[in-house]
Amino acid sequence: MSAISGSSSQLKDAAFSVQGMDCASCVAHVQKAASKMPGVESCNVNLARGRATVRFDPALTNPQSIAAAITESGYVSSPEGDNAEAERLDHQMHHARSWFRRAMVGIALWLPVETTHWLTQLFPSAHPHAHGDAMGPTWMTWLSLITSTIAIVYIGSAFYRSAFNAARRLTSNMDTLIALGASVAYDYSAIALLGYLLGWWKTLPQLYFMEAAGLLALISLGHWLEARSRQSAGNAIRQLMQLAPATALRFSPEDQSQEEVPVSSLNVGDLVLVRPGDRIPIDSEVVQGPSSVDESMITGEPLPVTRNAGDRVIGGTQNVDGRLIIRVTRTGSETALSQIVQLVETAQSSKPPIQQLADQIAAVFVPVVLGIGLFTGIAWYAWGAAHHWENAEIWAKIALAVCSVLIIACPCALGLAVPAALMVGTGMGAKKGILIRDIDALQKAERIDTMVLDKTGTITRGKPVVTQIIPMNGMAENDILRLAAAAEQFSEHPLAKAVVSHAHERGVVFSEPQKFAIEPGLGVDAVVEGMRILIGNRALIDKHSNQKVVHWPPALDRFAGRTIVYVAQVKDDGSTNVLGEIGMIDEIKPEATKAIQELKELGLSLGFLSGDRHEAVERVAKELGLGEVFSGVRPEEKAQIIREMQNRKSQITHRNLIVAMVGDGINDAPALAQANLGIAIGSGSDIAKETGDIVLVGGSLHGIATSIRLSRATMRVIRQNLFLAFIYNVLAIPLAAMGVLSPLIAAGAMALSDIMVIGNALRLRYIRID
Repeated sequence: MSAISGSSSQLKDAAFSVQGMDCASCVAHVQKAASKMPGVESCNVNLARGRATVRFDPALTNPQSIAAAITESGYVSSPEGDNAEAERLDHQMHHARSWFRRAMVGIALWLPVETTHWLTQLFPSAHPHAHGDAMGPTWMTWLSLITSTIAIVYIGSAFYRSAFNAARRLTSNMDTLIALGASVAYDYSAIALLGYLLGWWKTLPQLYFMEAAGLLALISLGHWLEARSRQSAGNAIRQLMQLAPATALRFSPEDQSQEEVPVSSLNVGDLVLVRPGDRIPIDSEVVQGPSSVDESMITGEPLPVTRNAGDRVIGGTQNVDGRLIIRVTRTGSETALSQIVQLVETAQSSKPPIQQLADQIAAVFVPVVLGIGLFTGIAWYAWGAAHHWENAEIWAKIALAVCSVLIIACPCALGLAVPAALMVGTGMGAKKGILIRDIDALQKAERIDTMVLDKTGTITRGKPVVTQIIPMNGMAENDILRLAAAAEQFSEHPLAKAVVSHAHERGVVFSEPQKFAIEPGLGVDAVVEGMRILIGNRALIDKHSNQKVVHWPPALDRFAGRTIVYVAQVKDDGSTNVLGEIGMIDEIKPEATKAIQELKELGLSLGFLSGDRHEAVERVAKELGLGEVFSGVRPEEKAQIIREMQNRKSQITHRNLIVAMVGDGINDAPALAQANLGIAIGSGSDIAKETGDIVLVGGSLHGIATSIRLSRATMRVIRQNLFLAFIYNVLAIPLAAMGVLSPLIAAGAMALSDIMVIGNALRLRYIRID
């Protein structure tokens, strides 16, 4: 999405592709370049995806100017278009192939010569003149010079170009360290060889031409493996985007014809034919069905669901076994799949608080390493070369130590530690129907102490169902249901729909009412089969009775916690005769019991919050074993209850409770906003309207515990990655400065650190979270 509205009416968000970033220092440079632009409020850069998200004031700047500023800083940038993900994938593939070519050429130049060198060391009698000694340079010396020069020119050109561009802007990056490290090894060897030929010293010192070639080859190999790993980490979004087919069969009801057209050409209201086995091309409403639809890739629900006429279907889901004709309801960026992809991209571009330390260190990392390299050279010089400058071996040790420090300290791992894990974690969540709007929410989710759940639409289905009918005055159950359904059939009230639906399920046939009137807040007054029938609450019966006291049946205790609908007949004399009662409940979702148990196993304290009657709330709470219960609360009171809970102290940590609220995102919006973490239960088609930090697309309660486990697993991997990145530099730099590590070992270790960090992030895909 090239531009989407920001949270402010004056600010906008724009996404940019950024090419050429390799380390945390690159990220810092891009952020600095974009943030300098007038009107730019913030800039978040995702190294792993090569993407920057900038919030700006369109009155002061525009995406083209921001992209130009980033490009000027040395990283080719452009605003993302509709094919941004495809373009990013093409660039990643080209990037990977480019590094692969460099790595293969480098290995072909370095490995045979290096192998021959070690063979001559092991078997000197077989090759008495293969390496330099008092006799001077040999064929092995000149071969090393030639191959390393080719490596410096061909492989090193990318590093030198990047380092030069950074130096031109008075900055530095990872390539600065690599270019300097390779140059130190190569230049020292060239000077040492030249000095021997000019007679500066009597013996030919140890030369390190092949170390320069080898470290460029190994680093290129590491970059290739890293590029491949980045592609794997970003697979989740690509898989989501590939769900929707490119074409659809537009259907004409007049002549029953069908025409294959691009999905992009469909308009709201168009009819589309979906054959068995085809993917549903776009968000629609079923006109003709039924069919089973596999929604697992969008909602995370493993079993297909039946979709009938009037039901909504989501673009990208798969029609399993029936023929569907659907009417398009959403197009373009308004579709559920587009909004899901947009949410995941936004989440992956944002930064959690845990990355702030890494960013602060990365901003000064390269200059500090350059300083350490300079200090290492000065220290080694003071130790030996100051008094024995003619000893080439001492200069060799200086060159090797400085080269090793520069190579091993590249901050790639530090820059990849957090975004690599976030990409995999948020991608996993999206595939399971868990959308994380804000990465800050991911960090907060693992620290939750208490979780408060709404009842209606969250724990329960949100749709009442008839559970009991008690007839009186000689009436049969089906007679009561027939009269009630006839009276209620034109009402849109959920209770009325439940009665009518129950009548259909039981095969009860009912006629249309002769007269029909809705009493707001009370029920329905209708004439059915020549009788005036009242169906509604007790207040409705009292209102239309000419008696002060009406005899109410003694069966009310059976309906504890249920909603009661009375069916009564108003006689000609004005008296009211109660014919029966219909009991309804809002059914608990089938998965609720197991979901609540999962939350308890995670160590969370559970609360229960609802605007419903106390009896109804208590019934559900008792059945599920929930703890603290709040009933009969208004939306604004829900937020106040959450606030009061946040002010309590945890008995374990002795800090204020961190509270999560789970609701359906409509009347629960104030509480979702007030909570430290809002988890919204919602359908895919209404995903953009939800207000939670985490959105469970399919509405399954299992997603609550899964989102907490995902958060904990992702944050655990992030901490492991940061530890690996920090400990690697803490241990490696001093060893390199002491001359313990050769440049080749340093190059291999640097590449290995990047691969370890990305590999650890990819390990998330195999951690069980559901």
